[in-house]
Amino acid sequence: MPLHSRTRRAVFAGVLGLVLSRRRAEAHAILEASDPPAGGTVPTGAITMKLRYNSRIDRTRSGLTLTRPDQSKTSLKIDPEGPPDILTSTVTLTPGAYVVRWQVLAVDGHITRGDVPFTVTEH
Repeated sequence: MPLHSRTRRAVFAGVLGLVLSRRRAEAHAILEASDPPAGGTVPTGAITMKLRYNSRIDRTRSGLTLTRPDQSKTSLKIDPEGPPDILTSTVTLTPGAYVVRWQVLAVDGHITRGDVPFTVTEH
């Protein structure tokens, strides 16, 4: 086989590998921002949590679980409406350290999960 044919095949294989690996990376919903932010502090009372992802998510098959300072866990109700890449939930909180565990289903079927720790302080 001539050298230029082998070179073209190698370049094609390399480009194909890059395209396929990029598709796999984009397939997962990655948390881009949260409110409250990870490690952040908010005042007591009602807060609206907002988690923004890098892709559309299936909000009906996604979940948020709040771990309270006493380590009890509560499933949070996700607002049914909103942008396709954002989950929101409103909850009233007292002072202490909290963690929101999120699990989302991207519209392509991939599940990702993670935690957002934050602290609630007195006014």
